[in-house]
Amino acid sequence: MQKRTGIFIGLAFGTLCILAALAVVSFAFVPNLVSELFTAQEGETITLVEEAVLESDSSSGNVETQLQPAPTAVPQRDEDAVPLLEISLEDLYDQVASGVVSIQVVVQQNGNVGTGAGSGFVIDREGHIVTNNHVVDGATRVSVIYYDGIEARATIIGKDADSDLAVLKVDELPSNIRPLSLGDSDLVDVGEWVIAIGNPFGQQSSMTLGIVSAVGRIIPTGVTPFSIPQVIQTDAAINPGNSGGPLLNLSGEVIAVNAQIVANGTGTNSGVGFSIPSSIVRMVAPVLIEEGSYQWPWLGVEGTDVTLAVKEANGLDTQLGAYINGVVNGGPAGAAGIRGSSGVENIDGLPTPVGGDVIVEADGVPITSFSELLVSIAFKNPGETVELTVIRDGVPQEIPVELAPRDRSF
Repeated sequence: MQKRTGIFIGLAFGTLCILAALAVVSFAFVPNLVSELFTAQEGETITLVEEAVLESDSSSGNVETQLQPAPTAVPQRDEDAVPLLEISLEDLYDQVASGVVSIQVVVQQNGNVGTGAGSGFVIDREGHIVTNNHVVDGATRVSVIYYDGIEARATIIGKDADSDLAVLKVDELPSNIRPLSLGDSDLVDVGEWVIAIGNPFGQQSSMTLGIVSAVGRIIPTGVTPFSIPQVIQTDAAINPGNSGGPLLNLSGEVIAVNAQIVANGTGTNSGVGFSIPSSIVRMVAPVLIEEGSYQWPWLGVEGTDVTLAVKEANGLDTQLGAYINGVVNGGPAGAAGIRGSSGVENIDGLPTPVGGDVIVEADGVPITSFSELLVSIAFKNPGETVELTVIRDGVPQEIPVELAPRDRSF
């Protein structure tokens, strides 16, 4: 009996020792978990048992770690994968923060004086700064505040309402400011980690983290009848004051310019933000620097995707293509003979347009949606001719259209 009791005591003591050892290992592992996630390699995964949640103690600058159950577990990592990020988020912020500025504007209208604010980022050593058009539109005075608090006057040298982009210039860029480089927004995938840096609610040099929620969105400019294509949607928190600031990948490259949020009347971020892609910045900004304005090509149509109702009402064989609902009188498409809808038919009680052309190709490239049509036109130049393949009355035909500059009276 005493021998059996001794065995049980020994087993209990051994178990306690093992548990204590595991606790020490866990304590050593958890503080590094978030860093581990962001130094993960492309294609690799990590098995998660618990998730570290970081809370910042603003008074001391310390970081405390709490544990919460992870929602799912994922497969083991691939040891042969290529590193995705070789620096920490702290180092990434230190690398890019100096290139982001706060923008302050004064607006005078009808004898009244008002102020506004936004964000921007430096793109070269010559002192050029990219921001949103709506941040500086109508401003009589513009100044920028660098990350170290130094303020300088800036001049608006070009702006474009159709892309909601503007370029400012300071006379002399401080030596401690590092211009940011543009990444390739065409390579951005849904699910990628991104960071936004700006000045939400006047809180200078704030960084938020999120993912790319969607790509290829279309958003209205808000001040013109045209739309901006290829927009990136993100859940990284952006709020009033973030407008014009950069959305960056984890390599520190600008992949988009933060521009709009879905606020549901609250005026604050609801987890849906929209950013103008770097592909448009790369195309528009140099022209704004050289000429002060940008001339977009114009097709002169309005339309929609081919929904199931549109397909049924028009007797189409597929839902692929861009349905043309209307054609602007005197526009390029109208002059070339493109047709808009000729009437409306009720499909299950829904008024549905009928009789319009369906564009299925542009210069031989398939068009599967109205947004793809907008993109195919946006990256051409006024005066170019685009060969459109349209389905009319069930029959495909080729219609060449010479693009014109956008009509400002439209």
